[in-house]
Amino acid sequence: MEKIIGLIDAPFTPFRANGDVNLEPIAAYGAMLKKNGLQGVFINGSSGEGYMLTTDERKALAEEWVKQAPKGFKVIVHVGSCCLRESVALARHAAEIGAWGIGAMAPPFPHIGRIEELVKYCEQIAAAAPNLPFYYYHIPAFNGAFLPMLDLLKAVDGRIPNFAGIKYTYESLYEYNQCRLYANGKFDMLHGQDETILPSLAQGGAQGGIGGTTNYNGRELVAIIDAWKNGDVEAARRHQNFAQEVINVICHYRGNIVGGKRIMKLMGFDLGPNRVPFQNMTDEEEARMKAELDAIDFFNKCNQF
Repeated sequence: MEKIIGLIDAPFTPFRANGDVNLEPIAAYGAMLKKNGLQGVFINGSSGEGYMLTTDERKALAEEWVKQAPKGFKVIVHVGSCCLRESVALARHAAEIGAWGIGAMAPPFPHIGRIEELVKYCEQIAAAAPNLPFYYYHIPAFNGAFLPMLDLLKAVDGRIPNFAGIKYTYESLYEYNQCRLYANGKFDMLHGQDETILPSLAQGGAQGGIGGTTNYNGRELVAIIDAWKNGDVEAARRHQNFAQEVINVICHYRGNIVGGKRIMKLMGFDLGPNRVPFQNMTDEEEARMKAELDAIDFFNKCNQF
C-alpha cells in the first residue's frame, strides 16, 4: 500500500456569514496549498469542524474537494461519526466519488475504552470502502481514547486488509516511533503535530504528516523536511522553532480551529466564522493576534497565494 511522502493539510471548512457551507473558495484553496508544497488534504476532520457538519454538508464538501483537487493532490475524507452507520455511508460515498483515502477518529461519544472496541469500529468503516486506504486518526485529547497505538496495529494486522496506518496526533514520540518500527515499518505513520516534525524526522523514519497549521504556515513546515533531507540541521531547527512561535500565538486565541482560521482572513483568504459552540474571535482579538504575528515576521514567511 502506498505510503504518503510529505505533508497533507487539514483544511478549514469555509462558511458564509450566515453559517452555511461555502464551496466557492475550495478551488483556490487547493491551488494555494499545492503551490506551497502540500501534497493533499484530509477534509472534514477536527480543523474542518467535521462533527458539526450535517451528512449532506460533509458529502458536498468531499465532492467539491475531489472535483477541484489539483493534479496529483490526495483527498482523504474523514468519515468518523458518533453514528457508525453514518460513518459507513460516508466511507461508501468517498469511494464512489473517487477520494484517495478515508480516515476516522474514535467518536467522542460513546467513549471507546478498549482496543477491541476500536478495532470493530474501524473494521466496519474500512470494509465499506475496501479499495481505499483507511487511516485511524489518533487524537485522544478530542475523544478521550487514550489507547496504546502499538496494540491497535497488532490487532488490525491481518484483520483489516486496507488499514493503511495512523494519523498520530499525540505527544508521545516514543510510542510514535515504536508504531513506525512495527513489522519493519509495515504501516504508514503520519505525524500529526506540527510542533514536533523535526524530532520525528530525527528518529529516522517519518515520511509523511497531516497538519493544521499547514493551512497558513505550510511553506515553513515543508522547509523543515526539505532542510533535513539536505542535511542542513540548523536550517531545519530554525524552521521548526518558527513553527512553534506561530503555534504559541494561536494558543493565545483558542488554537488552530479558531485562531488559525482567522489567520487565513488576515492573509486575505476569508473562510468565514466558526460554528457554535466555538467562540469566534472579536475584532480586538484579531488586532492583537495580528500584532503578535507581525512581531515574528509571520506575513513574510506564511503561505503565498
